[in-house]
Amino acid sequence: MIIDTIKNAAKYFSVHPLFKNAFEFISQTDLANAESGKSDIAEGLKAIFSDSPGKTKEASIAKFECHNKNIDIQFCIKGVETIGWKPRESCKKPNGEYNDEKDVAFFNDAPDMYFQLTDGQFAIFFPEDVHAPMIGDGEIKKLVIKVKI
Repeated sequence: MIIDTIKNAAKYFSVHPLFKNAFEFISQTDLANAESGKSDIAEGLKAIFSDSPGKTKEASIAKFECHNKNIDIQFCIKGVETIGWKPRESCKKPNGEYNDEKDVAFFNDAPDMYFQLTDGQFAIFFPEDVHAPMIGDGEIKKLVIKVKI
C-alpha cells in the first residue's frame, strides 16, 4: 500500500507502466465537476467516479475487499474518507469465493489499522492489500482508477 498526495505522484511512475498515465489523467481532469460513473481511460486503465455519503465502519468492513487482477488508485477529490487496511496474508476468514468477473475477494477479518484521506490525497492498493473504503460522515467524492496487472 502507498499513501501520499498528488503533488508526489511522479515518485510512483516507475512502480507500474500505467501509473504515469493514471496520474496524468488525474492531473488533467476537472475532478470537481466529474460526473459519477465508469469510463475507460486507456488500455488497462478504468476510471470510476463516485459522489456518495460515507458509510459506517461496520457497513464498509462487511465488504472488506481485495483484487487479483487490478491495482486500485483511490483518490479523494472532496471530503474526508477513512479506510481500513490489513495485509492479505494475515486475513484468515474468506467471505465467499473469489469473483473472477468482478475481480474481488471478500474477507470477514477486521482491519489492522485505519487511516484518512482528504482532498488531493490517494492510496494505492495492490492485490496483497485488503481494504474497507468509504468510511466517513458526509459526502465523499472520489476517483478509483483500476490499473490492470
